[in-house]
Amino acid sequence: MRGRNEKTIRIARRLRVNQTDAETVLWNCIRNRQIDGHKFARQVPITGYICDFVCRELKLIVEVDGGQHGESTADALRDRCLVEQDYKVLRFWNNDVLGNIEGVLTVLQAELSDRARS
Repeated sequence: MRGRNEKTIRIARRLRVNQTDAETVLWNCIRNRQIDGHKFARQVPITGYICDFVCRELKLIVEVDGGQHGESTADALRDRCLVEQDYKVLRFWNNDVLGNIEGVLTVLQAELSDRARS
């Protein structure tokens, strides 16, 4: 699909306003280039999907998921499509972000470093 998809953009804007608590916590830790100078955007439309957080420079997507995403075949299909576009997808559970943000940031920082070296 080429060009702007206005419907997807409207949905992404609405999702930015209605973030989950876990998304808000993570966003406050990664916004404004807080992790090694890497820029993230939130609720980014990519090939028909809206991704929670994206570092476009390193093609890294970070998803923060609740229980409804456990064992989801739709998420597996989505991830496969995004990987075909050369993105790497990291998924964290809401309770991990809310209860262990330092661990989440450590994993995220390690992945950013690995991708920057590649």
